Order: sequence, then C-alpha cells, then structure tokens
Amino acid sequence: MRASRPAVHPVEAPPAVAAQAQEQAQAQGHGEGEGVAHPRGVRMKDPPGAPGTPAGLGLRLAQAFFAAAALAVMASTNDFPSVSAFSYLVAAAILQCLWSLSLAFVDIYALLVKRSLRNAQAVCIFTIGDGITGTLTLGAACASAGITVLIGNDLNICAENHCASFETATAMAFISWFALAPSCILNFWSMASR
Repeated sequence: MRASRPAVHPVEAPPAVAAQAQEQAQAQGHGEGEGVAHPRGVRMKDPPGAPGTPAGLGLRLAQAFFAAAALAVMASTNDFPSVSAFSYLVAAAILQCLWSLSLAFVDIYALLVKRSLRNAQAVCIFTIGDGITGTLTLGAACASAGITVLIGNDLNICAENHCASFETATAMAFISWFALAPSCILNFWSMASR
C-alpha cells in the first residue's frame, strides 16, 4: 500500500503584486525604497526637547532664566546669607544657570550647523549633569520652601524678614526645576534606548 505524501512548496508572491506596490509608492511621491517601512529601532528624527532641537533650546533657556531670576531675587535681600538653606539656593541657582547656559550654547551650535547631538558620550554627560543639577535645584528649593514656611507661618516674623522675596525666589527655583525635568527625562530615555 502506497500512502500519499504531502508536498509542501514555498509560494512566492506573483511579480504583479510587487510591481503594484512599487507603482503605488511612486504615485504617492516616494522614491524607490522610500515607501517601505524602516527597520525596527531606527529613529529618523530627534524627539522634541532633546538636545540640539529648538524645543531643547527653549527648555534650556527657560531653565537658565528662572534660575537667574531665583538668584537675582534672593541676592536682592541683605539677610539671605544668615540662613544656610537660602545660601544653598543661591549656590544651586548659580550652578543651574551656568549648566543651562552652557548647554544652550551647545544647542545653538548644533542648530546652526544642523548636527544631531546623539553621540553616546555627549548624551551620557548631559544626563548626568541634568541629574546632578536637577537634584541640587530641587533640594535647594525644598529647603528654602521649608524655611520660608517656618518664617512666615510658624514664627510669624515676616515683618522683620523679606518673606515675599524668599517665596518668589523659591517659586522661581521650583519653576527652573520643572523646566529641567523634561530635559533630564528625555536625555535619560535617549541614553537608555541605546
């Protein structure tokens, strides 16, 4: 008794289907090979807010502006050196302002020469720097907020102090940190996705 054997043969796509796909791609304005999907893992554009993009430059300028505002408001009072949290805020604001301005210049250069800042070492430096300055700025803002609440609400000695200036400088430091957080997250995401 002879049993029948199943025969399995691979089936190729007819040439007419491949030609139709190429004609559709050309009709949509794509050149040869541009109508097909790109391989997985290939990113074609930088995400908004990443280093070297206009949104990234805007975030850096906002960070520097609010850090400089916190520094200027706090330095305008004559009694901020008497409280260590306020001195810490001034030091953190100086560091944040310098870091953000230096990276803003790097972003401006990258935009002018149309270069991407996806270098692994550069992204690592940006991430570590953003993490350090972000931690220092948030810590200084929280410490200053605690002292401001102590002076204003608990001790009720705002008449003798510059509570409005302390509160304004603390708010500016928090806003600077909020502008820094997206940069830090995007840099960390870019570094982790490699």
